[in-house]
Amino acid sequence: MEPFREKAVPVQITVSRGNNLKGNKPNESFLNFVRAEFNGQVLGDSQKLDASVDLGVNYNFTCSFECSDAADTLDDVAHKPVILTVIEILPKEKKEKTAVVGQAVVDLLPLLHGQCSLSSTVLLHPTPGSSAEAAYQEGSSKVQASLDVIICVPEPLLSVVQLSESNLLKVTVETAYSIPEVWNTALGSDYVAALQIPLTAEKEETLWFSNGLLKVGGERETVGRPRKWPLGPLLAPGAQFIPASSIEGDPIELEDGDLTSIEDRDFRIDAETNKKRVSWDTERRCFLDTGGAVCLTRRIGKSRLWPVEVMRSMQAGAPKGGKPGKPATQAEDESQISFHGVAYVDMAPLLYPGARRIRGAYRLYPFYDSELLAKAKRNVSVLKESTRAPATQGRGRAPSSMGSCKAAPSKTFDSLKGGKDTKESPKKPGATVKPITAESVTEVEPQVNVEGQMYADSRTYIIIEIALEKPLVPKRPPEELAQRVKELLPPRPPLSRRPAGAERAIQGYHSQIASVAGQVLEQYKQLFGPAFLPGGEPLDPNAQEERKTQLLGELNYSGKFFAFKEQMKYSVVKIVREKMLRTEAFTDPEHLQAFLSSLHVFLVDEMHVALNKTLSVDAQESQPRPLLDCAQLRHFAREAQLSGDYQLASQYYQEQLTRERNNPSHWFDYGAFYMLSADYLKAEECFHYAVSIEQAHLRSLMMCGVLAEMGERHEEAEIFFERATCVDPTSVAAWTLFGLFYLSQDNPIQAEMAFLEASKQQCACLVVTPPCRPDTGEAGPVGEEEPEQAVPESSRTNRTDGERDGGSGSGVTGSQSSQGNRSGEDFNGGVDPDLATARLVTTPTRLNSTIYMETVQFLLQNNTLQMAQRALAQELLCPDGGLSSSYHLAMARLQLQRAEYGSAQLSLQEALKDSFQDPDVWALYGHLHYQTGEHRKAQECYERTLDFVVDASDTHPIYLRLGSIYLEEAKYEMAKRTYLRACMSTPSCLTWLGLGIACYRLGELTEAEDALTEANILNNGNSEVWGYLALVCLQTGRRPEAEQSYKYAVKLKLQKEYVLQEIKELQARVGFGNPSF
Repeated sequence: MEPFREKAVPVQITVSRGNNLKGNKPNESFLNFVRAEFNGQVLGDSQKLDASVDLGVNYNFTCSFECSDAADTLDDVAHKPVILTVIEILPKEKKEKTAVVGQAVVDLLPLLHGQCSLSSTVLLHPTPGSSAEAAYQEGSSKVQASLDVIICVPEPLLSVVQLSESNLLKVTVETAYSIPEVWNTALGSDYVAALQIPLTAEKEETLWFSNGLLKVGGERETVGRPRKWPLGPLLAPGAQFIPASSIEGDPIELEDGDLTSIEDRDFRIDAETNKKRVSWDTERRCFLDTGGAVCLTRRIGKSRLWPVEVMRSMQAGAPKGGKPGKPATQAEDESQISFHGVAYVDMAPLLYPGARRIRGAYRLYPFYDSELLAKAKRNVSVLKESTRAPATQGRGRAPSSMGSCKAAPSKTFDSLKGGKDTKESPKKPGATVKPITAESVTEVEPQVNVEGQMYADSRTYIIIEIALEKPLVPKRPPEELAQRVKELLPPRPPLSRRPAGAERAIQGYHSQIASVAGQVLEQYKQLFGPAFLPGGEPLDPNAQEERKTQLLGELNYSGKFFAFKEQMKYSVVKIVREKMLRTEAFTDPEHLQAFLSSLHVFLVDEMHVALNKTLSVDAQESQPRPLLDCAQLRHFAREAQLSGDYQLASQYYQEQLTRERNNPSHWFDYGAFYMLSADYLKAEECFHYAVSIEQAHLRSLMMCGVLAEMGERHEEAEIFFERATCVDPTSVAAWTLFGLFYLSQDNPIQAEMAFLEASKQQCACLVVTPPCRPDTGEAGPVGEEEPEQAVPESSRTNRTDGERDGGSGSGVTGSQSSQGNRSGEDFNGGVDPDLATARLVTTPTRLNSTIYMETVQFLLQNNTLQMAQRALAQELLCPDGGLSSSYHLAMARLQLQRAEYGSAQLSLQEALKDSFQDPDVWALYGHLHYQTGEHRKAQECYERTLDFVVDASDTHPIYLRLGSIYLEEAKYEMAKRTYLRACMSTPSCLTWLGLGIACYRLGELTEAEDALTEANILNNGNSEVWGYLALVCLQTGRRPEAEQSYKYAVKLKLQKEYVLQEIKELQARVGFGNPSF
């Protein structure tokens, strides 16, 4: 480590000029000089000059001091200013020879930032009773007196390396509120706070904050009040404030200390308004070299609680007598420390990455040595240790308020390092020192701290702020994280859609037509160009044929016509091969002639299309929208997962990717599907592909982090999680997952930081977003999977009795066509997945849900069961969590996905004890019974769920499974109403199929055909749909349609034997429908 001060560096102070100075007689000139002081030493006096009323004074006074490790250290430069005092020399007839006009202070902190020179104009604060003060208060002088000062050093106090490795710590003790009622202003008392900070690896500094001002209640402390120097009283009261440094309050909920809950808010408001308080408003700066910063970090890691001791000491002339029977020195020491209390400041937040400041209200407790050792791992009181030294020198009061005791190895610090001998605690030869423990300290405590107990009874608290210029633990900037993610997963350029096969051949033909048309137009302009010039003679319409003949003759004569044919030949050959699928020669002339005729018609039609595109100025035709959009495909895929048809679900996900391959949400959905089947390699590949497409895709970043941790690639996992928190700092799930990762790495401080940030973001969201439903459970009740988004609020309103009974009409008409009104945003399952998940990830849905339950919801939706179980374990340890209904419901979902049906049933029983009217619990109970084959119990649960006033989170699987149960029990009318409600909310092939089956069994063949047609439109590969269409066509006597439907049902391998048997029996009865007849 580079030494910080190898040699002394002179610091030169130059006072060049004084402005607007006023003496004892405001309208007369006066004789004065300037005195410069630093660190309690007078640096020098300027020459005595006469100051005119309207003119300034050119002092040109220079003095200096040397900054070194022995005296006037860097720490002194950090927290002590240069004090400039303007002194007037009074006439000889006055008793006093001099009078102080005012004082100014110069902050030397810029020298520690690497500056070699600084110039400023500092205000000259008048002393009480001076003419300058009177003139300023009366308003006769609108301009305050000032001094022009220049500070310079021959070389920087810190080298570049030292500047980067050092740090600056600022400790501000603001105000103690709700102090004991026995304190009053009549007593001559001094109120002192003290704590120790390591400045170097070998030394600790005791920071003193004395001269606390006792105030009565009645009004709050003003926001933006200036901070004070730790210098004690100055001759000019205005000089005690640090320039450009003020105290800014924080909202209570964003503080780091105690008393931040909602229950404490009223008490804090009352205490800070009406009750007495002691105000310091003093800031102490500490310069930490490299060893000091490392030592501070290590000390916080060993003990996160740091004691700040508070006492009331009697001022000189009002001593408190000692107790009889004790030695004089001990009684005198105890008389100095009354109302001995301590506040334990949690310094661990300073070890959060990028953290540079903590501020909060910290409770004051009575001081006991045993508690000090147990909580802060210190065995010596700072106040007791520091007050003994002045007592031995004959002074019976607390140390001076000059900011700190002289930096020296403290007993506390040495005890942590091994207990070195110090001059302050000499040991007798041969003496044996017994180690101090909590038990031994308790034995020597003879009595209760009665005065200190008043702090606890009054709920006294003190507001303290500790700030660093640089964080102890640097935080990686977002740019670096983005670069690291880019290195791990390089971004993929968007893939342009390239036509293939017949489409590419037709596009090539169109381009050749456009090229030939352009050349023909150029030839036409060459022949008849003058007619197109301004003022030219227009062409005769009657001579159009003549111009056409002339143009064709010119093309043939020049050979361009032959060149055009050769240019078009290749594109025509491609159309014959790719579009017409002809690669062999014709043997039959008739077939050849028919083919040439069809080819000619096709080429002429496409030529017209190409010419219209080339020559027309009208808008291009828009491409027809696909029959199914990606939102419906996602809905169908999750429906297939629900029914256990994973092959069909995979086909839907692949269809999504085929349509929008550059959409990261589609890759994320595909990865979540592979998570369901525990194919983690393919799932990770999908998530990586999503991040490659969009580097800031939040959900994919989180899942990449989860899978990287599962694969024990901890460095990658940290990068992904940290990048996710940078992409969306308001994401509760991202911060919670980050905390769970740090817990697995045995890093409790970083985990605490992440969990606290998640809680803050959750509270911020709760303030903005009110809860939309009571706390009746958590998330959707699907067993194998969950839909990515919750049902919109518009579909979760209270239902009428007619709707609950299914009285929504029994007819199925073409107006209910799914392709007509169920696309895009109008489709309930078609909410933008990023927006839907953002609401789930960042916005709490219930007022008392915890960060862990919100994260569990996200993890269960994406089938991340291992991490979800760890989050549920933390929910049990959370003070706001525990064995709640939400916990049991989430645990049941987890167990149901793992097919642990017995455990899931026990969890649901516990959930029903706390929330018997929760539709999500009953829905999940129904899914449990349905998967175990207990359809009668499942029916009861589903019916109870649908009878609640508030809908369940996801009603689609409820309708599907309840409708299938009704069909099994031949309750076709009830099945029809159930499936009809499903078709109205979230239509799919299965809902229309169920409705068609119910209508067919009821003999409503027209409605059955309409419903089955809708199902066929949504999925023409469902064999059961073709089977029932064959039955309907056989019943209505339509032979061709019946045969075609039967062929498709057999081709698609209809698995339900009873449907095939019913078709064959009906075919035998009507005498048609089977092509093999």
